[in-house]
Amino acid sequence: MHLSRIRRFQPTAHRHTAGDSFLTMSPEPVVIHLRRTLAAALLFFAVSLSCLILFGNFEHFRFFPSSHRFPNLSTVFPSQLNDADAASNEYPLEEILKEAAMEDKTVILTTLNEAWASPNSVIDLFLESFRIGYRTRRLLNHLVIIALDQRAFARCKVIHTYCFLLVSEDSDFHEEAYFMTSRYLKMMWRRIDFLRSVLEMGYNFVFTDADIMWFRDPFPRFHHDADFQIACDHFTGSSYDLENRPNGGFNFVKSNNRSIEFYKFWYSSQEVYPGYHDQDVLNFIKVDPFITDIGLKMRFLDTANFGGLCEPSKDLNQVCTMHANCCYGMDSKLHDLRIMLQDWKYYLTLPPKLKRLSVISWRVPQECSIDSLRHQGSPEMSVEED
Repeated sequence: MHLSRIRRFQPTAHRHTAGDSFLTMSPEPVVIHLRRTLAAALLFFAVSLSCLILFGNFEHFRFFPSSHRFPNLSTVFPSQLNDADAASNEYPLEEILKEAAMEDKTVILTTLNEAWASPNSVIDLFLESFRIGYRTRRLLNHLVIIALDQRAFARCKVIHTYCFLLVSEDSDFHEEAYFMTSRYLKMMWRRIDFLRSVLEMGYNFVFTDADIMWFRDPFPRFHHDADFQIACDHFTGSSYDLENRPNGGFNFVKSNNRSIEFYKFWYSSQEVYPGYHDQDVLNFIKVDPFITDIGLKMRFLDTANFGGLCEPSKDLNQVCTMHANCCYGMDSKLHDLRIMLQDWKYYLTLPPKLKRLSVISWRVPQECSIDSLRHQGSPEMSVEED
């Protein structure tokens, strides 16, 4: 019942003088007045209760097309939502991917847990880089954030359009996953399995860690003939060289039978190499004959365009992305990410002539270094990323 339909009650025709009082009214009008007052109160209570029920559940209804959905309650009343209210997917993954995808069915994906989702943390710096990058703001329309826990999902719905909660029954990913801990390994392998499912739905994807700053549109720099192309901690100079050291935090993968079989093989290989994360296992299997047998076209991305703290890009005129890899600990990562953004903002203020001269370079790494990873109890070869 709509509030506008509440009955308006007219005053009675019985007039009183200034000396009249409620007690001097005849019994019958008093009873009628009380009944009307009680009826109005009950009607108001019923309407109010109906509105509370309606607004508490309207997100569960699917009567409206995507372009006319109601605003998210978490953006209106964020402090009044608990985890149970926020942590449910309103739409299936395939519908979210369909809305976010480019014309060629390519989406940009990142994962997020509570540790990286708090205000002024990694996810805010990540989104800021898109807003200030060269031709990157429009790419936010194609970004889907995959939340790994309930609080990350609630925060995502406040700050971004496309969010999906990836529920994991046997793992809790809300805390910071320190490099090579059991939680870290589970989270990395869960990611590989999820990305395989995206490929099986027919979507190409750019996967990016949230600690990667997007400064330029990377698509013009991708190799058009590759099924799977990946950034590197160290680039040898050739995009075909299997001696490159790939970094699993950034890759562009096309959906086809070759890439799907590759991701299945990659995921299953964790049983052959227990205790290693997905990136180390990729280093082992990239030379496996199975890759040749399925015909996968693998290419490696130049750190001049897709750099990181392991091997920073040297020319800000060429850089597309910068990754806070080779870094242990949230505080160190946030410090160097903020310096990256400051350096980029300063670069943008330069006149074109000075930009072409490459008169500035990155001031990072500062608090991040690969040495910090060598003492965290990881397998001997596992020193590439965090």
